[in-house]
Amino acid sequence: VQLQASGGGLAQAGGSLRLSCAASGSIFSINVMAWYRQAPGKQRDLVAAITSGTTANYADSVKGRFTISRDNAKNTMYLQMNSLKPEDTAVYYCKMTLRPAHRLWDENEYWGQGTLVTVSS
Repeated sequence: VQLQASGGGLAQAGGSLRLSCAASGSIFSINVMAWYRQAPGKQRDLVAAITSGTTANYADSVKGRFTISRDNAKNTMYLQMNSLKPEDTAVYYCKMTLRPAHRLWDENEYWGQGTLVTVSS
């Protein structure tokens, strides 16, 4: 199983970007999907998470600006980021808690490689 994040880039303050994270491989089920971010010199923090029942939670710093969603048929999740601020600049990582098809009893966390988001003022 591999996760591939994409969609990062350079945006101006007030602009928008949309991140995607697709899981590939033989997957039985995906439980929680989440986005984290890590700014230079800082720890990796949770940005948003969405359950299999599509309940979403957000960090206070992004509430009202970011929207997390998922497409279960495609094993993909998205992060729509609007009204971007310079402090949103970070490497964004996706994480999925899932069961591989060949190990149904084994739910584990899988991480994507990260995609850089840079917001200029």
